[in-house]
Amino acid sequence: MCMVIFAPIFAICAFATCGGYTGHLEVRVDCADRKQSNLSINVDFGYPFRLQQVHFQAPLCEKNRQETLFLSGDSSPSAQFYLTVGVLAFLYSLLATIVYIFYQNKYRENNRGPLVDFIITVVFSLAWLVSTCSWAKVLSDIKTATDPTQVLLLINACRAQTNICAVTHEPVWSRLNTSVVFGFVNLTLWVGNIWFVYKETGWYKTGQRYPTRSASGKRANSMRQRLYSESSFDQTADSDDRRQLYRQQSIALSEGSLDPQIYRQGSLNQPVQSLSLPQTRLGPPMAYSQGSPTNSKGPVIIVDKI
Repeated sequence: MCMVIFAPIFAICAFATCGGYTGHLEVRVDCADRKQSNLSINVDFGYPFRLQQVHFQAPLCEKNRQETLFLSGDSSPSAQFYLTVGVLAFLYSLLATIVYIFYQNKYRENNRGPLVDFIITVVFSLAWLVSTCSWAKVLSDIKTATDPTQVLLLINACRAQTNICAVTHEPVWSRLNTSVVFGFVNLTLWVGNIWFVYKETGWYKTGQRYPTRSASGKRANSMRQRLYSESSFDQTADSDDRRQLYRQQSIALSEGSLDPQIYRQGSLNQPVQSLSLPQTRLGPPMAYSQGSPTNSKGPVIIVDKI
């Protein structure tokens, strides 16, 4: 399965590029009176991106005074949720790999394993969708809050036109941008894996066992049934005709009105079929004279005495 091979790798890449990130921003302030010049202000921030707690000291260019400034924004919920989804997806992928390889029989027993796997796969797909979209939006807010121009506007000394402020170092965002890309890759991987896990469940097998028929398929099936019923009717009628013919020939033969040669030819022309004639019980033979009365309804054999 594709999830067994790629899911742990991409999950590691997702939370590794997000967690442990540290950004560095450095600006320089040159006061007009030259008493406070070439002052570097370092602003460091990182995961979980609680920017409202990040503070730095900036000069006021007035009597060697300084002020404490804070960044704005709290992006920790979205960042932590994204990291948590990545870690849990990695752990579940490892567990699924072990089960697929070493416990395949128990996995398919009673169809519980595929059903649980299908539900968890759907849940992780939704989690990747929500966490990745949220993290992409939050990353945009972090970039705005730590933008060098925005930070310079926070410094009162930089608002005065007589002072000179410049940015000497900007944060590097390639790592966090890569984390967003890995988030969408994981989303695609887990959503695509839903189909493969669904094929292992009993729902898919039930659908295959009782497939739905289209209109053309139903018409073809009804046509086959009609042809089969007509053929069965013809065979039944033919069989009845043959039985009637054999019955008439048997009666005629017993009465002596049918030539045995003609009967033999008719029998050879007819296909061989097994007919079950009604069984008749014959009593003991009795002899009658020509003058004695007979009460028998069947054929009577008269024997002349010599």
